[in-house]
Amino acid sequence: MTEPVPDLDLDRAWDLHPQVSVRPEPFGALLYHFGTRKLSFLKDRRLLDVVRSLGDAPTAREACTRAGVPAADLPRFGAALGALAGSSMLVERTP
Repeated sequence: MTEPVPDLDLDRAWDLHPQVSVRPEPFGALLYHFGTRKLSFLKDRRLLDVVRSLGDAPTAREACTRAGVPAADLPRFGAALGALAGSSMLVERTP
């Protein structure tokens, strides 16, 4: 049985893992990790916008705001980003 993935801390800085490639698709995007050989599907264009802007935003919450994610949807996006971090697609950015 798998453990639930915790939500990502939206008040921290995150970025794509350097070995992750993003390929936009009509349905959202494909993320491929060259190190782990894992593939993830993003089925929400706003989530793709958030993932793409993580590196330029001081926090994941700010990346969500910039992508137009309403406050009511932040828990869902935190869970989705947490799943990506749990599969090594995202890494926490350190100062």
